[in-house]
Formats: sequence, C-alpha cells, structure tokens
Amino acid sequence: MNGGTQMDAADSFDPLRPRLIRVAYRMLGSVADAEDVVQDAFIRWMGTDRSEVREPEAFLRRIVTRLCLDQMKSARAQRETYVGPWLPEPVVEETDEEEDITLPLMLALERLSPLERAAFLLHDVFGLAFDEVARTIQRDAAACRQLAARARDHVRDARPRFQIEKQRGLEIAGAFFAASRSGDMSALGAMLAQDVSFHSDGGGKRPAAIRPAIGHGQVMQVHKALAVLFGKYGSTLLRTCMVNGLPGFVTREADGELQTTALDIEDGHVTAIYIMRNPDKLRHLH
Repeated sequence: MNGGTQMDAADSFDPLRPRLIRVAYRMLGSVADAEDVVQDAFIRWMGTDRSEVREPEAFLRRIVTRLCLDQMKSARAQRETYVGPWLPEPVVEETDEEEDITLPLMLALERLSPLERAAFLLHDVFGLAFDEVARTIQRDAAACRQLAARARDHVRDARPRFQIEKQRGLEIAGAFFAASRSGDMSALGAMLAQDVSFHSDGGGKRPAAIRPAIGHGQVMQVHKALAVLFGKYGSTLLRTCMVNGLPGFVTREADGELQTTALDIEDGHVTAIYIMRNPDKLRHLH
C-alpha cells in the first residue's frame, strides 16, 4: 500500500519541490545535482505509504538531506581533481525574494564537513529546531548543536556584515560592466577595494585564471588584459541581476557562451569578483 496513486504523489510533492531544491542546492552547490536528488526523493515518495506520513515536508527534507550527504562524499573527491578555482553554479534570482545564502558563504560552507554543513543550513538558514535537525541527520540534538556551532565559527567572516540595497548594487554592477568592457581603467580602479580578489571558474572547459588574483594591483592587471580582448572581440550584456545573492550580470561572450559575474560589495567598493565560465555550470541558464 503506498497511500494513493502516482498522481496523488505528484500532487502532494510538486508544491514542495522548489523548497526541496533550495535545500539540496545549498548542500551541493550544483543546480543539476540538486534537481537529480529531489527527483530521487520523489521516486522514494511514490513508494512510501503516504497515509502514514503526518508532515510530508519534514519527511521529504530528511530524505533530501540524507541523499545530499551521500552525494557530498563523491563530490569532494571530484573537487580534488577540478581544474582551477571551484565556484558553485550560479543561480540568477527571478524574484524579489532576498537570498539567504550568498556566494561567499557558499564557498565557506565548502570548507565544512558534510554534517557540519547540514546542521548549519538546517538550523541557522532554514530555522529548524535541533530536535528536527537530529532526526534528519541521525545524530543526537547535543551533537547537532556542536556541529552547528563549529560551522558558525568557520563561516562567520563570510556572512555579510550588511546587505547592500539591491538597486544600488545593480547600479554598481552596471557601472562595473561598462568600465571593464570599455577599458576605462580609471573608473574601474575607483570601484575596487584595495584587498579585492578575482576568481574565475572555467573548469578546464574555457580559458580562466588557474588561481585567484588578490589585491588591487593584480586585479587591475587582469582587467587590463581582459579589456584588450573585450575591445577586440566584444562582450554583450544580457541583463544585470542578482547572482547567488550578489549584484552582478549575465553576458554572452565572443565564443557565444554565457558568463555570469557576481560582485561582493562593501561600503560601495567591490571586494570580490566571481566569474563563472564553465559551460557545464551555465547550462541551466539557457
């Protein structure tokens, strides 16, 4: 007995799918992997006696979290052989809803153990009580408190001290695009913080810096070289938007591929630049 038909299963599952994908994406940093995990959870949901499940969302969140924990073990091995810096797949926000996880915080989460990451996300981001976290990751509540506390210590510096007003952030992103593509190095330099960093993820599939550029001088050198290429081959702005909770933009580059740029901004200055060029991680944006 599975508590109903396949259509019944879909009717009860589909309204929860977006929230389950949010959980999975924040665990895995990959849109495609998150969608696969949630689809696997749906298959398990179809085989469940749903008449016995009092809280479908909590039940399914447990399944999704456990599937993510299993997947993270193999994902860590793949990261060790990744070409150049690894960045999470870009999520371009289509709504006015504020993002609860920004790109710098997702990178900080990568340094946590899978259980620390799960405890932090479930309690600090999604607001679950530790008793529910304990049921989800199959540890006792005291252990979950310790896991979340350790995670908090690791990610403290990556949490934004203040949220830039969205419209102001998008204006800075538009000005950044204009200055970087036109070769206006004076305007670009004035936007950058002294300790700015530049990160680009090509995954070995497209040209990208093998290691981050750190500091105003290095980042300006990178952009001077890029400005020559932009001047010669062009770069088309498709839209300014929030990318993983940061102001940024989507472009189509000379090779015909998409690219996202996300800007971490503090006190009106860009403190970090994150560029996604790996076509495998941009497929969902098409």
